[in-house]
Amino acid sequence: MKVIETKNLHKIYNPDSSISVHALQGVDIQIEAGEFTAIVGPSGSGKSTLLNIIGGLDNPSEGSINIGGQDISTLSDGKLIDFRRNNIGFVFQSYNLIPVLTAKENVEFVMLLQGRSKAEMDARTSELLQAVGIPEKAGKRPSQLSGGQQQRVAVARALASKPKFVLADEPTANLDSKSTSDLLDVMAKLNKEENITFVFSTHDQRVVDRARRVITLVDGKIESDEKR
Repeated sequence: MKVIETKNLHKIYNPDSSISVHALQGVDIQIEAGEFTAIVGPSGSGKSTLLNIIGGLDNPSEGSINIGGQDISTLSDGKLIDFRRNNIGFVFQSYNLIPVLTAKENVEFVMLLQGRSKAEMDARTSELLQAVGIPEKAGKRPSQLSGGQQQRVAVARALASKPKFVLADEPTANLDSKSTSDLLDVMAKLNKEENITFVFSTHDQRVVDRARRVITLVDGKIESDEKR
């Protein structure tokens, strides 16, 4: 089952300027449920732009993005916010945790916005912190956690809404080798055991080595698409 499909995706920054940048040039991608995919390429290749457009954080200049049967390029800003919250999980390089909230409260935050009951939030948060291997850190704030632990909280938060897929933009960039290996183990386990779809944008060869599909972008175009 396709969870992501882009057709003829273009993104031009400063289109009316002499310094316009054609960040994406006709990108067509289909990603099936349960994939563990890395999007790679040199700086400026368009991989972060592609991830942001798939995630509804940026708009294409041309083309469509179909997520589970919904063309998100046609949604109003308000409906796009709701769709993103309920269907897409995000893991960022900088963690993006809320500093004043505990690990448990950070994971619960999206469910709170969804109007879930306290009992449901408690159960889901406990399950997720257990799944990412840090149940004992539930009451700790981000400043009391290592980088690897913060990123595990971010993964748990990304999964809280039971999204169709998770987008991870350079999730290992700030982590040491052991934290990276541990985090990738967690995500690979979730992918295998719960069929969670992960799409990475990365420079990290350690992520690429774990991926079962590698899409290479160069100058905004797909240069290769390798399934393993």
